[in-house]
Amino acid sequence: MPTRLLLALLLVSSTLAARAADAPRLYLAGDSTMANKPLDLPERGWGQALAGLFKDPDTVQNHAMNGRSTASFIAEGRWEKIVAALTPRDAVIIQFGHNDEKIEDPKRGTDPKTTFPENLRRFVREVRAKGATPILATPVCRRKFNPAGKLIPTHGAYPDAIRRVATEEKVPLLELETATATWLQAEGDEPTKKYFMWIEAGKNPKIPDGKKDDTHFVEAGAAKVASLAVAQIREQKLPLVQWLK
Repeated sequence: MPTRLLLALLLVSSTLAARAADAPRLYLAGDSTMANKPLDLPERGWGQALAGLFKDPDTVQNHAMNGRSTASFIAEGRWEKIVAALTPRDAVIIQFGHNDEKIEDPKRGTDPKTTFPENLRRFVREVRAKGATPILATPVCRRKFNPAGKLIPTHGAYPDAIRRVATEEKVPLLELETATATWLQAEGDEPTKKYFMWIEAGKNPKIPDGKKDDTHFVEAGAAKVASLAVAQIREQKLPLVQWLK
């Protein structure tokens, strides 16, 4: 190979490597509704679907994990790993609430008036200390309708606690509770089953007895929530817009 061509190829290779190393990252911190799930099962987290809406799917670094609350995410060192990786070009979407509600579990439960907002403020403070951008998100709705067909809120005081922290700390807020409530209410009780883990017995060999789960999404539900999140990112003109398709 001619020397000039070899040098040119090496230059292109090193430039691409430098660009990859310097690429922005969007980190996700949250629970099972946001987490990546095994591809051989029908369940999907909305953070898993979010990656496909970015120009470079590797932009999205999903650290969300099943069953985690703000407290257990910190205690297990998961938050520390995100903070250690942050650079000023990065952003972090933080969505908790589903498991912080489980106050009977001392490892996960937090108080919406004290420990929960304290943990959120810690997240915001530590992201900003690295020069990165924190973004809070209210938790997605569970599919729970009353006999009259009205969606019932299930997250208690936790969404309002997130809203207060976002206002006080001047942090962008993805209002996913409101957005998912509007979507689910518009579609109605029976039609929304197709977005959640309502699996008929015998339809999936890995779930032979079927499942009726009103919290976790299948692919269609995860994709819808991801699109709702992206719509709010665009509406608020957050810096993430430039990374989107």
